[in-house]
Amino acid sequence: QVQLVESGGGLVQAGDSLRLSCTAPGSTIRTYAMAWFRQAPGKTREFVAAISSFGISTNYTDSVKGRFTISRDNTVNTLYLRLNGLKPEDTARYYCAARKYFVRYDVAHEYDYWGQGTQVTVSS
Repeated sequence: QVQLVESGGGLVQAGDSLRLSCTAPGSTIRTYAMAWFRQAPGKTREFVAAISSFGISTNYTDSVKGRFTISRDNTVNTLYLRLNGLKPEDTARYYCAARKYFVRYDVAHEYDYWGQGTQVTVSS
């Protein structure tokens, strides 16, 4: 069992930046492919970005390409998501997720472990 804990969300203005973090207390994430998803009120959970276990491969949904950057530091057991140029439509609860394999990385139900999420709210 892997417990994931997100942090770094907040209330910001359009154009601002944030860095989200996801740690796994008591576990290691280095053998897992990781991803960020987000869910806005009244909407389904949406894929944002994914990264392979050693960070060699990354993928993003089109709406965040060039603005968001996923990264990981396995030495400190942490996954990151840098959010630049935030827009009001980025407002959502952001979740990190883990699974063994870096395939179908944009499919939420393929992930085995989830955090509780961190809220990002972007005002216009």
